[in-house]
Amino acid sequence: MRSPRRALPALLLLPALAVVPASTAWGHGPGHGHDRPGRDVATVTTDVETPPLYDDDGGAASGDDPAIWVHPGGSRDSLVLATAKEGGLRVYDTSGHELQALAADPAPRADGVAGRYNNVDLAYGLRVGGETVDVAVVSDRYNDQLRFFAVDPEGAGADVPLTEITAAEQGFLFQPDRAGVDSEHTAYGLAVWQPRDGAAYAVVTQEGTTAVATARLVPRADGTVGYTDVDHLDLPASFGLPDGSTWTPCEEPGVGPQLEGLSVDQRTGTLYAAQEDVGLWRLPLPLGSGEPRLVDTVTDFGVEDAYDPETEECSPADGSSEEAAVAANPFGGDLLTADAEGVDVYHGPGRAGYVIVSSQGDDTYAVYSTTGRNKAVGSFRVAGTDGVDEVDGSDGLAVTNRPVGPYRQGLLVTHDEPETGADVEPGRGDATGFSYVAWDDVADELGLVVSTRAGNDPRFR
Repeated sequence: MRSPRRALPALLLLPALAVVPASTAWGHGPGHGHDRPGRDVATVTTDVETPPLYDDDGGAASGDDPAIWVHPGGSRDSLVLATAKEGGLRVYDTSGHELQALAADPAPRADGVAGRYNNVDLAYGLRVGGETVDVAVVSDRYNDQLRFFAVDPEGAGADVPLTEITAAEQGFLFQPDRAGVDSEHTAYGLAVWQPRDGAAYAVVTQEGTTAVATARLVPRADGTVGYTDVDHLDLPASFGLPDGSTWTPCEEPGVGPQLEGLSVDQRTGTLYAAQEDVGLWRLPLPLGSGEPRLVDTVTDFGVEDAYDPETEECSPADGSSEEAAVAANPFGGDLLTADAEGVDVYHGPGRAGYVIVSSQGDDTYAVYSTTGRNKAVGSFRVAGTDGVDEVDGSDGLAVTNRPVGPYRQGLLVTHDEPETGADVEPGRGDATGFSYVAWDDVADELGLVVSTRAGNDPRFR
């Protein structure tokens, strides 16, 4: 069941919504660029990574987005789940070893096709078929729907950690019919929202548009999970700048400035969403219950670019270099270099915590407070040690403050593309993977508060 589609004004006037980047102020002048003067970028290290995924192995496996399932009793049996697009899902233990590979099988519907699993998150404690089950929720681009996988309560100790339990004949999330689904403007980014009333929702974005949707998850007596009550909201595609001009991010024809990375602060019902060529938003849930706010902008926010159909790239319309255009740009932020990609929330004590965003364009991560006006608190990159390569071009990420295996003060898992370590086989296709980072290393470098008592899932509230 769908609600009427709602939209914010197509032209968002920044002063009207008091949209000021958290990391800077309007009109701060030159000083942008990769590792810009005055911007300190901390370095943390990783020595754990998952086996490489290759896009030439017959399954077109390409890593994208992780999620962390925390075992309620034995943290060493916790799991890291990750999407591999046409390659399906992968399940890893807390040492980075692969436990399970699930193919992107055709969706359980009469017109279902093999899937493309884009993003994954977890819904805890659903009552499915008379049992309480934790469920991995996945966005399937090729079927414009959600897919659901029950997590075995034994976690890493189970023979089969994940089992699909998607209900048959689920409706499309964004498209009216299969012909529309084949356009691929379909389900893309995903996060789970579990308010305290016991309901559970998926928040989903649409590839190639500014749309965000929510869908209420419906556990069924037959042991499957479906969804209903799909509600849509369109975020802006154009922005009014303080100098009176209007800026629209440059995209290829027929494509809007899409969102992908999503995370919900479960304590406040606040959605954080990365619009790749724009910046980081915060939106109150349910959708439409309050005004969205642009927390921070990418460095080239406001730069006039032109699309080149030959290169299929955007570059400054005045012919200058990207670096020069960004350096002269008075409107962009300092921490996010497009694309703004993965997003997750680290839950600290009380309502305190941090929003982590992968700044894909310069291989760094920006960190913002969850309180007040989301002040920027720092930036870091991930270097490799002991034969593990550094993290580049991160897409999705996940963080937990709970003890997970050897990570006693929390774990950050991040996508890495390209994977270039010594374990990459020469002559193969593009290699991707996921790296593990001890959260206390990030906290030490940036002076962050660490708490293992709060949590992003209902079992630890």
